[in-house]
Amino acid sequence: MTGLRERKKAATREALGDAARSLCVEHGLDGVTVEQIARAAGVSLRTFFNYFSSKEEAVVAGDSATAEAFVRAFAARPAEEALLTALREAVQSTFPEHVDLDRLRQLRELRRAPALLPHVLAAYATREQELTAVIAERTGLDPSADPYPVTAASVITSSLRAVVQWWLDSPEATRRWTGAELVDRWIDQLGTGLTRPS
Repeated sequence: MTGLRERKKAATREALGDAARSLCVEHGLDGVTVEQIARAAGVSLRTFFNYFSSKEEAVVAGDSATAEAFVRAFAARPAEEALLTALREAVQSTFPEHVDLDRLRQLRELRRAPALLPHVLAAYATREQELTAVIAERTGLDPSADPYPVTAASVITSSLRAVVQWWLDSPEATRRWTGAELVDRWIDQLGTGLTRPS
């Protein structure tokens, strides 16, 4: 069970990340300072730097937290469960049931800022490495001797990102499916070996 100290630290980190994203969506990345983020989160500048090295790192923290939750949920699935079943359950348990589409689109535009790209890519690479390790453990395959863990992790992370981005870019898709429903369809498609839909 997580201790009080750890919960407080997690809450502070989340508050800083939320403040960074909200301020940068409203004012643009260049229009926000670390001091403003700390003030909005109700902490000192020193506390900010205890958690993040820059405002860019704070902005992508929410994405990292969601991805970490997904990897933990996937790792917690029963070892005997089929990979795609474990994937479906992990995604469904971490994908929010209700989402603010306008907010997600604003955040997506923010993430395209050149100063943020290295942080976004670094967080993405870290989660893919963690997922590779989990898949290697589930399958008993050594990723240095067999490409399955790393390629499976790459397919999962890359295609999940692509389908969510497509959903956000398509007004028709967001009217037709929730994000969770579309991800479910995507997992079904993976299960068919990417056979062309009829």
